[in-house]
Amino acid sequence: MNVDALSADPLAVETDLLCYMVAEESAGVPGIGAEHALAPAVRQSLGDLRGRFAKIVSVANPGGSPSRILIAGLGPTSKITADIIRHTAGAISKRAQELGVARFAVVCPDVEGVNPGDAAGQITEGCSLALYDFDMYRSKKAEAEPDLTVVCGTDAADIVSKAVARARAVSEGVRFVRDIANMPPNECPPARLASMAEEMADEKRIKCTVLSGDRLADGGFGGIMAVGKGSANPPRLIVLEYGGGEGPPVALVGKAVTFDTGGISLKPGEKMDEMKFDKCGGCTVLGIMRAAAEMGLPLNIVGVIPSVENMPGGDSYRPGDIVKLYGGKTAEILNTDAEGRLILADALSYVEERFSPRCIIDFATLTGACIVALGCNVAGMVSDSDDMAASISLSADRTAEGVWRLPLDDDYMDMIKSKVADIKNLGTGRAAGTIAAAAFLKSAIKGTPWLHLDIAGTAWMQPASKKRPYNPPGATGFGVRLILDYLGRIAPGR
Repeated sequence: MNVDALSADPLAVETDLLCYMVAEESAGVPGIGAEHALAPAVRQSLGDLRGRFAKIVSVANPGGSPSRILIAGLGPTSKITADIIRHTAGAISKRAQELGVARFAVVCPDVEGVNPGDAAGQITEGCSLALYDFDMYRSKKAEAEPDLTVVCGTDAADIVSKAVARARAVSEGVRFVRDIANMPPNECPPARLASMAEEMADEKRIKCTVLSGDRLADGGFGGIMAVGKGSANPPRLIVLEYGGGEGPPVALVGKAVTFDTGGISLKPGEKMDEMKFDKCGGCTVLGIMRAAAEMGLPLNIVGVIPSVENMPGGDSYRPGDIVKLYGGKTAEILNTDAEGRLILADALSYVEERFSPRCIIDFATLTGACIVALGCNVAGMVSDSDDMAASISLSADRTAEGVWRLPLDDDYMDMIKSKVADIKNLGTGRAAGTIAAAAFLKSAIKGTPWLHLDIAGTAWMQPASKKRPYNPPGATGFGVRLILDYLGRIAPGR
C-alpha cells in the first residue's frame, strides 16, 4: 500500500475519494463552510451520522472533484482515543476498497485534544493494516489496495510527514510478520524461516547468522536439539544484529515452533492446524527488526529466534528425559508439549552470555493458560524489572496492544524445582501455568533486566478476539507496534 502525507486544503487534493472523521459534537467538516455548494448535503449527512463511532455516510459531489466524500463518526470527543482513530481509519479504508477507487485521502480530524501527528500515524496504521489480506496461496488474489494520502493543515506539515513515514515502516513490519506467520507448516519449516530472515536482513543491512547441525549440538543448545530431533526438518537458531547506535543492545528473543504437534505428548486433533501460529513469537522479532532498520532507530538491537518443529517420532524426546540446557542447568521433561520454554531458555542464556544486553524481551505463544486467564485481547506480561514493565504498559496504552502484568516471586520459582534435575518443564498441576512457564524462562537469566510476553491469545484472531478492522483473520502481528513504540521512547534523543 502506497502512503503519502500532504499539507493542503482537503478539497484541493487530487483523489478519487475524500474522507473526513468527525466527533459527535462536530457541526461541520474542515474546508466546507456555509457558503460552499456542498454545505447542505454535508449538514444533512452529519445529521444522519450523528457522529456515531465507525459509522460512515457518503456525500455525492456531482461534477466536482472528488466525485464522492465519505464522513465517518468518531463518537463523543471525550471518548476519542488513538485506537478509535485507528479503528475508524480501518473502516474507511475497507469502504474505499469496496468502492474500487485507485486512491483515497483521509483528513486528520479537527478535534480538540487530538494531535495531528499522532492522528496521522494512527490513520496510516489503521488503513494499511485493515487492507491486509493473506492471498499467497489463493488463485484469486485480493482486490488491489488503493493508495492513501493523509491530509493535514500546513502548520503541522513536518510533524505529520514524519509520523506517516514512521507509521508506514511500522505497518510494513506488522504485515511482514503476518505474511510469515500465516504460512503453512509445509511451506515454512525452520530452514525456510531462516532463509527468509537472511533475505530480510540482507535487504535491510542487518547482520544475520544462522546456527544449525553441529554448531547447535556442539554449542550446548540442549533444549533446541531435544525438541527438534523428532522432526525430519532440523532446527535453526537465527541471530540478527542491527547496529543503529552505541552501547549494549536491546535483546529480543522469539519462540518459533514452525509446527507444534505436542511431540510424544500429542495434542488433540481439533484445531491442531492453528499450531502453524506457534512461530509467531519469532516472526514478531523479525518484524520489529525490519521496522527498526527501516526507521533508522538509533539503538543497537539483537534478535534471537530459536526455530524447531515439534514432532512425534522414533527420535523424539520423551517425558522422563533430562536435558542439559545452554546455561548449564538440567531440565526434567514432564510433557513434550511444554517445548517452547526449553528452546527459549537456550536462546535467553545464549543472548545474555554472547551480547551482554541492556535488557531482554521475549515473545512466545507459550501457554493456553494465558488465554484462560486473560482472554484473546491481552498478552500476559511477566518481568523482574518494574521500570521495564511500567514502560511497556505505557506503550500498550498508546498502541492498544494490551498487556497485563502477572507476579513472579520465589514461591512461583519453587514450582519448577525438580527432584531429579535442576528444574522441570511443568509447574504444579494446573496452577499458575503461565507464571510457571515464565519462571522456567527466568531461571535461564543471570541478572539482565528481563520481560516476557505470552502472546498465546493475541498472536492470531480467535473466536473470542475483539474484532477490529485493522486485524483481519489470521495472524495479527501483535507486539510489533507495542515494542517499536517502547524502543522509540528509550532511543537516545527521542
